[in-house]
Amino acid sequence: MIKLFNTLTKKKEEFKPLQEIVGLYTCGPTVYNYAHLGNLRTYVFEDILKRVLLYNNYQVKHVMNITDVGHLIGDMDMGEDKMETGAKREGKTARAVADFYTQAFQDDIAQLNILEPDIWCKATDYIPQQINLIEQLEAKGYTYPTKDGVYFDTAKFPNYNKLSHVPLEDLQEGARVEKNDEKRNATDFALWKLSPRGAKRQMEWASPWGKGFPGWHLECSAMSLANLAGQLDIHCGGIDHINIHHTNEIAQSEAATGQKFFNYWLHGAFLNIVGGKKMAKSEDNFLTIGKALVDRNLKPLVFRFACLQVHYRKPMEYSEEILANAANGFEHLTNQILNLGSQQGQVNAEYQKRFVQAINDDLNTPQGLAVAQEVFKSHLNNADKLATILDFDKVLGLRLSETQTIIDLPEPIKELVQKRQTARQTQQWELADTLRQQLEDQGYRLEDGADGLRVIKKGLREYL
Repeated sequence: MIKLFNTLTKKKEEFKPLQEIVGLYTCGPTVYNYAHLGNLRTYVFEDILKRVLLYNNYQVKHVMNITDVGHLIGDMDMGEDKMETGAKREGKTARAVADFYTQAFQDDIAQLNILEPDIWCKATDYIPQQINLIEQLEAKGYTYPTKDGVYFDTAKFPNYNKLSHVPLEDLQEGARVEKNDEKRNATDFALWKLSPRGAKRQMEWASPWGKGFPGWHLECSAMSLANLAGQLDIHCGGIDHINIHHTNEIAQSEAATGQKFFNYWLHGAFLNIVGGKKMAKSEDNFLTIGKALVDRNLKPLVFRFACLQVHYRKPMEYSEEILANAANGFEHLTNQILNLGSQQGQVNAEYQKRFVQAINDDLNTPQGLAVAQEVFKSHLNNADKLATILDFDKVLGLRLSETQTIIDLPEPIKELVQKRQTARQTQQWELADTLRQQLEDQGYRLEDGADGLRVIKKGLREYL
């Protein structure tokens, strides 16, 4: 039994999917800049969730959006589109900026061993579906026009604050920073924004209300309804999405369909700079994988390991010292794996049961890591220890099997493989290709797969 803390009910609940295949929607990046470590902590937590579901033998249909239009500065309805800002900053088209940072994000999650979604969906590919959703809301009387667009009337949606559990007057007070005199209620939000008169945006579309672009919140509703109809099980994101973005998603989706929009809502806590200030692009204090890890010759998986040591609903602190400690801890773990040898035995049922109890209790990865350490210290033989730890790694995602793939190789070959892995982790792709070719010239072929690196000697097919 998996228990998850549901933001909607503010309690742990037994997970019960709507259908045989679990529908999972995770809010993706706004691709106007690099993802920072705070963003990536959320994606690590969502990856653990997905892996826990798979470990429990569920099939998962995972959808993640790419926001490439409509996300305005400040996360609300005023200011410039972040994509337009990125285009001006870099002297490129908004499309070129979106494509570049989409690829950068995909590279980041690959380095963190985050499983890719089954469906990537870009906001700009779902404009007709978003327009259709507004038309449904308009027909039911939930919208009204203003000079700058079409807005959703939150006063007509009962229990608007049911996800945030924040008193409505407090939500309204927080929303008044926009100072839009045409809004009927402070919490009303844009469904469609009209292009400014006399100005041409890089991204704009014709609509029944005039040329413009969809509001930020609309895309996730349209894309999840399009791709997960009947499978609206779990929706995830960071805690900063609760009061505005996810609250508005629920309001517009349930108003349009008349049905509940996702049963379980999971949110990850912030990554804070030591001292309590959250890492954010708006604060200009953000660090990327490149700056924080690669430039310091640290493996990106060190950050994943650090994330696993803190429960996803607890704030996580970042400092160079904390990251250095995580690097030492990760190195210790890989050395423990190496000391077990290369022979795999049987997964120990008792320790596996305890590991499952930990991870199924709202994704308790710190406790899961503690169980792994108990395995290392146990009286099990090394082969059974190795099989058990590598089984746990299906959830932990630390690529511990890659440690084992090079243990029995001749020392010169082992060094080449290690150099090639380091080159890949630091995105030195030409060097990695050169080292791969050197290995092939000596009779060793490399295969990078979901279960780790496979080193194949000519004439054999086995882990080495």
